[in-house]
Amino acid sequence: MKVVIVGGVAGGATAAARIRRLEESAQIVVFERSGYVSYANCGLPYYIGGVIADEEELTLQTPESFWSRFRIDVRVRHEVTAIHPQSKTVTVQNLESGETFEESYDKLILSPGAKPTRPKLEGVELERVFTLRTVEDTLRIRRFVLEHKPKSAVLAGGGFISLEVAENLVEMGVAVTIVQRPKHLLSPLDPDMANFVHRQMRSHGVNLRLGSTVSGFTKQGNEILTLLEGEEPLHSDMVLLAIGVTPDTHLAREAGLELGIKGSIVVNDRMETSAADIYAVGDAVEVKHAVTGQKALISLAGPANKQGRIVADNICGGDSRYLGSQGSSVIKLFDTTVATTGINETAAKLAGIDCDKVVLSPNSHASYYPGAKTMTMKVVFEKGTLKLLGAQIVGSEGVDKRIDVLATAIHAGLSADALKDLDLAYAPPYSSAKDPVNMAGFMIENLQKGIVKQFHYDQVASLPRDGSVTLLDARTPGEYRRGHVEGFVNLPVDDLRERMGEIAPGKPVYVMCQSGLRSYIACRILAQNGFDCYNFSGGYGFYRMTVLEQQAAQSAYPCGMERTEK
Repeated sequence: MKVVIVGGVAGGATAAARIRRLEESAQIVVFERSGYVSYANCGLPYYIGGVIADEEELTLQTPESFWSRFRIDVRVRHEVTAIHPQSKTVTVQNLESGETFEESYDKLILSPGAKPTRPKLEGVELERVFTLRTVEDTLRIRRFVLEHKPKSAVLAGGGFISLEVAENLVEMGVAVTIVQRPKHLLSPLDPDMANFVHRQMRSHGVNLRLGSTVSGFTKQGNEILTLLEGEEPLHSDMVLLAIGVTPDTHLAREAGLELGIKGSIVVNDRMETSAADIYAVGDAVEVKHAVTGQKALISLAGPANKQGRIVADNICGGDSRYLGSQGSSVIKLFDTTVATTGINETAAKLAGIDCDKVVLSPNSHASYYPGAKTMTMKVVFEKGTLKLLGAQIVGSEGVDKRIDVLATAIHAGLSADALKDLDLAYAPPYSSAKDPVNMAGFMIENLQKGIVKQFHYDQVASLPRDGSVTLLDARTPGEYRRGHVEGFVNLPVDDLRERMGEIAPGKPVYVMCQSGLRSYIACRILAQNGFDCYNFSGGYGFYRMTVLEQQAAQSAYPCGMERTEK
């Protein structure tokens, strides 16, 4: 059996090694148009910033190591230019010599990945306008940074790559501006959770131009002018285009393979394409979202590696199935960790799902053990069925642990209230006896059983201030003086039982505290005394971040630097 693989990196390289482990007699040929067949794609931004100092650390396998260990024939700087399903051959060009030849196959695996989206704008080909996809791109950017020592950079786009590059450039002393049309960074986050990211980036000097549209680039001396629709241009020494990726599927299209959303390759759960004996994996394929069941494009290394393994199993006589992508992700932004899994509230509503959520701000470990830090968690679930839909967490230590637990719960089909029953490891340096994941389950159970009702940050402004409802702030007087929501009257939870007579009977009561715990306790006291009570989800700290950060985003100085709330 002869297997030809188009593209290496995650999916292709994984498939090649797995095939060899399953079938010693198979002939395996990998064609990779770049100079690197297996590299740490996710580590590229950290080489630019010098966090990864040795270029060789980016290379996971070389053609020589593939041959010596697996007897796999890897040919870098070879580009497959055409696929011929009828004759079961591919046309290949040696990019070093220019030679073109035909290569036959019994099984063909397509792992072309996705390419950075390059909009048809004036100036995108300028020398100082970069994209980041390959090791060669990384080396080019790193070389430019070291040689020219740029003082400023504009990053077009607010996704993972852009933010990771922004962090690395800032650490090198470069003034960074991120500009994008959407009004919040990191699309897997809901706008309320993205505000934590906005605050973090601004606090490290990153200028955010959200809601701005890039219309082109021009060169002015050694500077690049990023042109914006209806705004003054941005001056910088370099530009990185990171506005997203597009499936690199021109070969599949020209070969007549069935294509799906955004030109991606359609595959079944065995990763088979519409053509016999041709498989596809990675960022180029259309997948099923594991939560919604809808068609999706999810460009992450984890799914690509799993798909490569599945293809190898099936080529070697097995029957492995890909169950879909959940979109679990994590990113480091300075001293903050941001993680997501499943779908967010926005996506759930767009999918027509009747959803609800809980927001909580637990400590990373037991509060009495030194070093505990607050994280903010948002868990989204379907009303009625309590199906877990997704989660978002922003914090520092312990974020990755909790998102992985929640990702596992979603994959296993646990109901949202079953989170309370998980038996999770506890010691004061690592967690609390009631882990934050358990706490989310307790909160969801309380909502389901009607023990508590809640209201959210986007409902606060519309609450009447005419006396028809009672608005209470259950924090201490000192906390209240340091900042509160207009119209909310201070009545500390510890004084509530003795001052119950101050609350007008027969009116709904809306209660807020710093994190949502004391207001929950207040609501339980009030509810058992006949009041119709609503607890504020997330607390005043969450409200302050979401509402005030949104106000900061709408207020910019003439030079474009956005005001940072202190």
